Amino acid sequence: MSRCVIPGSFDPVTRGHMDLIRRAAALFDQVTVVVMINVSKRSCFPAADRVRMLEKACRAVKNVRVDHWEGLLSEYMREKGEHAVVRGVRSGAEYDAENTAAQANRMLNPRMETLLLPAGDGLQWVSSSAVREIAAFGGDIRDYVPSECAEEIAAGLSNK
Repeated sequence: MSRCVIPGSFDPVTRGHMDLIRRAAALFDQVTVVVMINVSKRSCFPAADRVRMLEKACRAVKNVRVDHWEGLLSEYMREKGEHAVVRGVRSGAEYDAENTAAQANRMLNPRMETLLLPAGDGLQWVSSSAVREIAAFGGDIRDYVPSECAEEIAAGLSNK
């Protein structure tokens, strides 16, 4: 059985994340989306809420499950017996950052391999940061987040 892990902060989940998840689900028998804690960022949503929203957004994709991890991705991969990581890239700068992270992860866990998929058509600029900024100025985020979670995300971001 082919499996992969898609790690991220998903703060909040976006249509770009969902595009990557669906594409990976078409390539692998099982996809595990892992909500990670980014110590260099202050989260808008608690990890438990991000897990719940991802579970709701991924409900229709049968070979996807959602997990949570507070630690190094390389340790998660080792503990769970996983080897393939899928990451999305939207730009050359993101490619460089992801390539550097992949090399560091492979040094920590030589069995890890990272596959980079370019952003889907029209989704190159969709990011959690952009969604948070649009919401901060009262903009409509419904076109940029999964419909299953749009109201919850909008309400959560309007309180920030």
